[in-house]
Amino acid sequence: MRLFVLSGLVLWAGVTLLLSQLRWFSRPALVQRLRPYSPGGMAGPDRSGLLSVESFRDVIGPVSRQVGERLARLFGVSEELAVRLQRVHSPMDVTAFRVRQLGWSVAAVGIAVLVALAARPTAGVVLLLLLGSPVLAFLVLEQQLATASDRWRRRLLLELPVVSEQLAMLLSAGFSLGSALNRLAVRGDGACARDLQRVATRIRHGLSEIDALREWADVARVEALDRLVPVLALNREASDLGRLISDEARAIRRDVHRGLIETMERRGQQVWIPVTVATLIPGVIFLSIPFIEALSLFSGS
Repeated sequence: MRLFVLSGLVLWAGVTLLLSQLRWFSRPALVQRLRPYSPGGMAGPDRSGLLSVESFRDVIGPVSRQVGERLARLFGVSEELAVRLQRVHSPMDVTAFRVRQLGWSVAAVGIAVLVALAARPTAGVVLLLLLGSPVLAFLVLEQQLATASDRWRRRLLLELPVVSEQLAMLLSAGFSLGSALNRLAVRGDGACARDLQRVATRIRHGLSEIDALREWADVARVEALDRLVPVLALNREASDLGRLISDEARAIRRDVHRGLIETMERRGQQVWIPVTVATLIPGVIFLSIPFIEALSLFSGS
């Protein structure tokens, strides 16, 4: 009976939130319908109903954000979530991501309850399911974001030598730093081009070229980019900036080549692990047979 009552309450809340999004069920107030035509436009506050998705998100957002930050620090995630979301150009903000994690955790708890009711395991297994499933759902989303962030940083590192050489050619041809960055952002289609589009937008917002590039370096956190930005900061001082950028591009390419060689060597060493195990176990077995026979012979004598 308690399960039926709890399921009814959850169903009622979900149906209420779902129906609040339908126009024929939840008609907007007259103030909300006239607000787009007011002198202030859409700048006025949006007063949602008491039971709506917006009000539910406003209530649960700060709680999920605080709980998510504490759990992330507990599991060793030290990098800020806002930086990672900005790095991968995610459309979600921090609150939306934490609310999504909370929703996945609640869904995982519901699935764990259904599994416990269907399988009827022991109390320890039930406790493990109820505690482990929400944590696992939380960590799955964290791992997905961390993987996307690492993949984006790797793409930046691989594209940076080519972009640096293109930037050096444009500067040597007479382009200014701002126009060269804008040209690369418009004509490129990789990870660096998308980041340079954001850099160009920040420049149009009033930031200087160097400040926008330093902001990009702070978000990307790529060591090669941290070395390239101080070279670009010499734009107004050095006359042969194109040559300096080309030298830095060659240094970045050497670092990438060195990293690839290290990866190949590491994978080459990992190949020998199953071979060693496959030859060691039969060898131990073949050596143990005469050893056991010798022990039995001496013990019988």
